[in-house]
Formats: sequence, structure tokens, C-alpha cells
Amino acid sequence: MKYKILTFLSLILIACSDDGYLRGQVEPSHDGKTYFGVIDNNGGNCGALLLDRKAWDLPLGEVAEIQPGEHIINCGAPISFFIPEGVIFKFDYWGP
Repeated sequence: MKYKILTFLSLILIACSDDGYLRGQVEPSHDGKTYFGVIDNNGGNCGALLLDRKAWDLPLGEVAEIQPGEHIINCGAPISFFIPEGVIFKFDYWGP
């Protein structure tokens, strides 16, 4: 019984683990360059989606090369987030 509880708790920890990035899914890029895309547009409630005060016109899920570092995405209110170098960052979280 003790081992079943430990196994169950281990599975919960694994299921709840993430890559440590609140605003998106991050994975290493295949070529060492840095990429960004939006995979959730807040249910379409954004109107014009802005990244660093410029219109983000790419379709959901499509990525483009971007400079690593601090960026601001705007969907009614600005959200600041950090993109590390050499990754594909797919933005997916609009919450607090």
C-alpha cells in the first residue's frame, strides 16, 4: 500500500511538471536560432494582437524568428515575458 501511494504521488508530480515558463511552451530550436509564435489568441478576444507595439499577423501556431530577450504582447493589456536564446517559444497563457 505504501508503494502504491508513493507511485501515485510520483505520477502527480510528473503530470504537474512543466518547462518552467508561465507564458508559453518552450523547446530548443533545431538550428540554435530563436523563434516565437502564438498558439492561443485568448479565444479570439484580442482584436489586433500586438507584439512589441507592432501587429502580429502570423496565423496561430506559426512561428517566426525573433530576438531573444524581454518582449511585450498586448491583448487589451500588456504582458511582459522573456524569450531565452535558441528556443522556439509558443505563447499560450494570457492569465495573471
